Amino acid sequence: MKKTPLNQVHRELGARMVDFGGWDMPVQYAGVIEEHLAVRQAAGLFDVSHMGEIEVSGAEALAFIQSLTINDASQLVDGQVQYSALCYPEGGVVDDVTLYRFSATRYLFCVNASNTDKDFAWMEQVLAAANFPTVTLINCSAAYAQLALQGPKAQEILAGLTELSLDEIVYYHFRQGEVAGVPMIVSRTGYTGEDGFELYLPAEAAVAVWQRLMAAGAPLGLQPIGLGARDTLRLEKGYALYGHELSRDISPLEAGLAWITKLDKGEFVGKAALVTQKEIGVPRRRVGLLMEERGIPREGYPVFAGERQVGVVTSGTMSPSLKVGIALALVEPQSAAVATVLEVAVRERRMRARVVRLPFVK
Repeated sequence: MKKTPLNQVHRELGARMVDFGGWDMPVQYAGVIEEHLAVRQAAGLFDVSHMGEIEVSGAEALAFIQSLTINDASQLVDGQVQYSALCYPEGGVVDDVTLYRFSATRYLFCVNASNTDKDFAWMEQVLAAANFPTVTLINCSAAYAQLALQGPKAQEILAGLTELSLDEIVYYHFRQGEVAGVPMIVSRTGYTGEDGFELYLPAEAAVAVWQRLMAAGAPLGLQPIGLGARDTLRLEKGYALYGHELSRDISPLEAGLAWITKLDKGEFVGKAALVTQKEIGVPRRRVGLLMEERGIPREGYPVFAGERQVGVVTSGTMSPSLKVGIALALVEPQSAAVATVLEVAVRERRMRARVVRLPFVK
């Protein structure tokens, strides 16, 4: 399995390690619930160095990105981040990504770990089929470590280790500067729904920066956080996860990402299929389900309206914040309205669930 630069640190902390898409990653340290609540109430530090980074540069970088992604990258200014996705011609999703603009001729994609090689190959394929001779693609994932510092006390912790004015880094923007004496990208983004930062730094500096952050944050309740709590945190906020709410067979319109699907911009891969899907109506919609009986909905559990199956759970858990079962599901449009009462088959027993407006936790 692949290992991040912090692998030994996780083991010394007693983390339970798992195979996550070919990476040896910590799923938990003290326990999922404790770690989850630490992020909601104080702060948590995540090793997300398995994520991929792909740089796009050249005079035609923006034109290429516009042809590749579903969002409108022309709206970005230097130092801004955009959530977007790459689609296949049929309208399914290659991956969901964040896009960083450094200048008109330099951008950086952050992509999902298990998709990095696939995404890079897809970008090369799209580039080869287009006419953007000045564009250069570099898979620079191995050069980066990535740490996510998340929670209401994240800024207070980070402020003691940097001279950057963190107040000036607004949501979905970034700056370049030093943290703990190490040059890096400091981005006000995250996957938890809490305030916080994602730090892109040289891989060789990962251990030193992790230790400095943990030392600075310990008096404020900072804890190391594993993949288990990362999943429950994102699920409480209703965030899509590739392979669950997004895939080659699930379009961004079905997944509730119409807000990043800019059909009024120029041509991009998948546009024609998405325009058609919008015109005829999506066959499924992503919804949030709140259990009204005591049960934990899990991925793959069928969803019923009466005696008819109308969908399937794509992600589910017991919410540590709400102490009730929650799920994301793909259901038929006629069963997607807020307040609709459905049933989830939990271990062969059907249990009531209500469609609710996302996020589950505000």
